[in-house]
Amino acid sequence: MKIVIVGAGQVGATLAAQLSGEANDVTVIDTKPAYLRDLQDRLDIRTVVGMGCHPDVLVRAGIEDADMIIAVTFSDEINMLACQVAYSLFKTPTKIARVRAGNYVNSRFREKLFSDTGITVDVLISPEQVVTGYINRLIEHPGALQVLDFANGISQLVAVKAYSDGPLVGKKLLSLRDHMPTVDTRVAAIFRRNHPIVPTGHTVIEAGDEVFFIAAKKDIRKVMGELGQLENPYQRLIIAGGGNVGFRLAMVLEKQYNVKIIEFTDERCEFLSENLAKTLVLKGSATDQELLREENIEKTDVFLALTNDDEVNIMASLLAKRLGARKVMTLINNSVYANLMQGADIDIAISPQQATISILLTHVRRGDTVNVHALRRGAAEALEIIVHGDEKNSKVVGKAIGDIKSPPGATLAALVRDGEMLIGHHDTVIRSGDHVIVFVVDKRRVREIEQLFQVGFSFF
Repeated sequence: MKIVIVGAGQVGATLAAQLSGEANDVTVIDTKPAYLRDLQDRLDIRTVVGMGCHPDVLVRAGIEDADMIIAVTFSDEINMLACQVAYSLFKTPTKIARVRAGNYVNSRFREKLFSDTGITVDVLISPEQVVTGYINRLIEHPGALQVLDFANGISQLVAVKAYSDGPLVGKKLLSLRDHMPTVDTRVAAIFRRNHPIVPTGHTVIEAGDEVFFIAAKKDIRKVMGELGQLENPYQRLIIAGGGNVGFRLAMVLEKQYNVKIIEFTDERCEFLSENLAKTLVLKGSATDQELLREENIEKTDVFLALTNDDEVNIMASLLAKRLGARKVMTLINNSVYANLMQGADIDIAISPQQATISILLTHVRRGDTVNVHALRRGAAEALEIIVHGDEKNSKVVGKAIGDIKSPPGATLAALVRDGEMLIGHHDTVIRSGDHVIVFVVDKRRVREIEQLFQVGFSFF
């Protein structure tokens, strides 16, 4: 595909690296030459210096025959205008914009605003909404490192850490069936000391393994109890940072949990107090040791550091953990920091870039791919692909999974058929219309997966 990316910030740069590595023709536009030079030194892409919503700049970037424009600058208005210009002047087929302001994405005017007669954006990405949903699923599943929905929530992929006293540590995966005869589940991948393992029935789980399993949503807690350490439901939460993410999350969680939110500025505290019904708003610094003690940090189930400053989030999280918080989740934009901190004193490092890129990749992948999730901060992927065609023009329809020649490191882990989840066994036959969930531990194999599920010309 020929793709124009507007914005060379963290999201734009990460997306450019991902897409150029998959043999796409990628051009990145930004007003800062230093950002673009850094990208060109690392990636096989074209760059254009200029304002991404200006027609002449878009022409220099090749918009006239581009398949897609993805606008991810820090300005909502530039992102929206870039998409509008691309459509109005060049009829670009697919237009994706990152839009953060709630006045645009949550207002009663959204449906009319983003339409064929309004601003022509095909896909709106709101990072705050994405991150809020991501954290909410983690809160719903105590002990999970990552929780991902497929087929509208019918199936879920969950990552847990195997503890030394877990029921299955030291045992083969074959024994899962003996432990849970009424639950259908599958371990899709294991990361051991940061290296992926494609599991078989004879793979033995070790303490410290990061285990990714897939199951029906209703069975997730049972499987977590077998693979990891089943934790009690959370009740008391403290959120550090009353910005867009902290505010959205408090609105969602206060209906079910005891929530406190710490905010530094007077104006924002007043806003939070007026717009949150049950959340207790505290004015102060999240790195204030006395404030945390006064608010019984040692009795807190989850401390969530969600300010806009990575260093503040990290320091506040380390302090909260030292003072006795049961679990610490930290929003970290810098990927280097996230990789360093995950799994140490910080239980879960949350990357808004990776969460956003997962949504973007859903619309970039070929074939009828309806969900893409980046795993292990981009090291692996899970895809939900709808199967089309018949036995004459499809490489998978009518075949058992064991007979399908999938690329190395790829696991056809499960499928959803007629609203029910089925685990992918070697004798499971794929049908047209199935939603197949594929786990890929090597991103370089994604193109092969796309080709595997493409239909021949006779289908058309």
